[in-house]
Amino acid sequence: MDFGFSLPTRGPLATAEDVTAIARAGEDLGFGHCTVNDHIVLPRKVGSVYPYSQTGEWPGGAVGDWLDPLGLLCFVAGATRRVRLLTSIIVIPYRPVLVQAKLLTTVDVLSHGRLLIGCGVGWMKEEFEALDVPFAARGRMADEYLTAFKELWRSDDPAFAGEFVNFSGIAFAPKPVQKPHPPFWIGGESPAALRRTARLGDAWYPIGSNPRYPLDTLERYRAGVADLHRAAETAGRDPRGIGLAYSANWFSDPQATKTDDGGRRLMTGSASAMREDVAGLAAAGVTDLVLNFNSPSRQETIDRMAAFMSDVAPAT
Repeated sequence: MDFGFSLPTRGPLATAEDVTAIARAGEDLGFGHCTVNDHIVLPRKVGSVYPYSQTGEWPGGAVGDWLDPLGLLCFVAGATRRVRLLTSIIVIPYRPVLVQAKLLTTVDVLSHGRLLIGCGVGWMKEEFEALDVPFAARGRMADEYLTAFKELWRSDDPAFAGEFVNFSGIAFAPKPVQKPHPPFWIGGESPAALRRTARLGDAWYPIGSNPRYPLDTLERYRAGVADLHRAAETAGRDPRGIGLAYSANWFSDPQATKTDDGGRRLMTGSASAMREDVAGLAAAGVTDLVLNFNSPSRQETIDRMAAFMSDVAPAT
């Protein structure tokens, strides 16, 4: 199993020096990928329900000091040699399709083929409104954008005519290093996200902490995989062709160990308990596990990463 770690995209550690140090430390420790998340602007008032907390409150901060994820990954590409670069996640409808395809291609080219596209449809209605993007259409937009990306990256004479995307008579070059394109890891836990993964994704990349669609125990995760496989069969795909990744947010809050029915959440508790979780996820087919080790201190973040690789990862 490959393990991932989050890079700071906001706050006091979102500096060239700290990002470089954390990224290089993760690479040296043997992590397979580093991740960055995505916001462009922070509205002054946010009433949208955050889907990954019990209260619906978003712990994202009130200042809005977010680095752009694709610009940051280009920077990290130059500071590292091996670790893969994962958007976790990029909100596909936020950026115009041609501009976004070019930015993603640039990351893949400059990193010599290390880009992984973790992608989703977003949740913050107020940010969509600030960007003048229709919130209610975000799912249809994401599906169309992903299809258009594939056309741009595969075709020598790309053309597309859709509800939101129209282009023809253009040259799009260079193409990504990865063929036929960088992998799409589809985020989300809802039935719509499963259908999107089944139609368009190379891997399913849920976060376990969604109270509405919880995947926070092995039993619940296995049930989600079964739902995904049924969606794949409905879409005419072999379920075995869809990879499985998993993101756990609770490592940054070791006290949040209990599920709503009194069980223990995945990737919480002791190192021994987490080793059991890793083994269980691997048995369920997970090949990539992403964790959040971020703390207010660069050294504490790196120490958490080192402890995980020393005490938990060797079990795999």
